[in-house]
Amino acid sequence: MGSRSKATGDATASTVKAEEIRSLVLDLRFQLVIPAGGVPRAAGLTKLGVSSESHTLQVILGCEVREDNSTRGFWKYGYDGQNYLEFRPETLDWRAAEPRAWATKLEWEVSAIRAKQNRAYLERDCPMQLQSLLALGTGVLDRQVPPLLKVTHHVASAVTTLRCQALNFYPQNITMRWLKDRRPLEAKDVEPQDVLPNGDGTYQGWLAVAVPPGEEHRYTCLVEHPGLNQPLAATWEPSVPSTLVIGAISGIAVCVILFVIGVLFRIFRKRQASRGAMGDYVLAECE
Repeated sequence: MGSRSKATGDATASTVKAEEIRSLVLDLRFQLVIPAGGVPRAAGLTKLGVSSESHTLQVILGCEVREDNSTRGFWKYGYDGQNYLEFRPETLDWRAAEPRAWATKLEWEVSAIRAKQNRAYLERDCPMQLQSLLALGTGVLDRQVPPLLKVTHHVASAVTTLRCQALNFYPQNITMRWLKDRRPLEAKDVEPQDVLPNGDGTYQGWLAVAVPPGEEHRYTCLVEHPGLNQPLAATWEPSVPSTLVIGAISGIAVCVILFVIGVLFRIFRKRQASRGAMGDYVLAECE
């Protein structure tokens, strides 16, 4: 237990992420060789003649700060995906979640000094580390970046889908809903919302819905986020076909050319008229 406590304390501080700063947690999974007696031992240390097999032991160790600034520590072990042991600071002992854990529980409770050290870490050392990290994160953790919203259109296997995408927002909590004729759709009619982290610390989320072809205009994506003063709405706007764009550009070009030709023709006519008037004036003077 001595080397384990030191290793977990160091590893805990190195596994903190900004978005999880209010909960300092260490989550470890490793393989142990469990002898027939049920007491975990390091691989290769089983007694001669005792068969062994591989199992998974999960450790969750850490603390959290609640809204009233109180703290809570936790130290739990899971064995093959099931609850195994849990340390109880108030009684300085381990609670066995299954009969196989009793041998380990009795072995770990032999040292009363070690139990007090465990409680000191959960109630004093871990909260101090967490408060320090919270102080360092002031400003970064409190920032609010509103999402950018867009709706895209997809057709595959005769199924038309509208996908609402919220991009580059922080913090992570966001609410995305699809409305049909301004009424919220039921959860069964919408694909589950998915939120993923970006590499720059922001998040992106999307929500999709299958719609009947030609009824896309009846659907609206509504997003609520702490960075927004009011909900943000977006609908799918069909893009103009490229042939129409080319035709419009060509028409404009022809109009511009005709306009330039008309202006040049009028200038030419004016010059011709002024030259004729000047000729008549000279001839009249000669007479």
